[in-house]
Amino acid sequence: MATARPSLPARLWTYQAERFPLGKTAVLCAVFAGASVSVSAHLAGRGAPPLAAYLAAFVITLAFFFQLRVLDEIKDKEDDARFRPERPIPRGLVRLETIIALGIASAAVAALAALSVGPLLLLGLLGAAWLWMTLMSFEFFVADWLKARAFAYLVSHMAVMPLIDLVITGVEWTPHGTPPAGLWLFLFLSFANGCVLEIGRKLWAPESEREGVDSYSRILGPARGAVLWLACLMAALALLLAVGWATRTPWLTGGIGLVAVVYAVRAALRYRAQATPERAKALEDASGLWVFACYGAAGFAPFAGAAFG
Repeated sequence: MATARPSLPARLWTYQAERFPLGKTAVLCAVFAGASVSVSAHLAGRGAPPLAAYLAAFVITLAFFFQLRVLDEIKDKEDDARFRPERPIPRGLVRLETIIALGIASAAVAALAALSVGPLLLLGLLGAAWLWMTLMSFEFFVADWLKARAFAYLVSHMAVMPLIDLVITGVEWTPHGTPPAGLWLFLFLSFANGCVLEIGRKLWAPESEREGVDSYSRILGPARGAVLWLACLMAALALLLAVGWATRTPWLTGGIGLVAVVYAVRAALRYRAQATPERAKALEDASGLWVFACYGAAGFAPFAGAAFG
């Protein structure tokens, strides 16, 4: 007797569990969005904006990261079918067209959220980020050139992070006209953190490497890949300290950052010494924990400093 095919909601629930885990992603998006809005206010010397601004920033951030997943599904369609047939779309769990439709719907929700709190300038920033994301999905029309140059690929794709953060911080600053002085430090921090996450999730054990799937551990080797990750982490720490100085809470922000970086460095050194699957997973987890602590420190340490100062 044939087994009934699960309903579309059930299949989408499985899809999100495998490709876009809502629980973990929502927490990270909430921290990122809240920190971005708060940093903008701190840099400008303004108080925290209304709760509606934080909610809009969260909705826009979650939509952005889902759209990045959708664009990855489009970009990697052929490679997934050939080398990763177990993924939801190539194995037939859901259709690519369904995921694209959800991505378009999320763009409409993000646009409405932007218009609810900001002027048309915020919508323009949203459009600029979407344009870059669209170019990314087409590999900037130089796919072969980029695939042969891993670092050009990394920079071109991680450049979307400052653009996204310009939109999210814009939820706070566009109603006031212009970005606050020093915002560029936070935008560069987002770029560095994007590199930490991207490299950290592609440093694998030798036995975990797969045909047709690029990784930094394959390109550089685990030891050199760990050094590259540590360089990005140190750049992120330096930028976090600069943001802490700009928001007038260098000691508290820096202290949180230093505690987090010690944990992350330990994970990287253990992976560099012996690249096992367990240590590769620990390094990936350390990447996420660093970014979580980093944005928490940048965005919310000034509130604590003001409360106890």
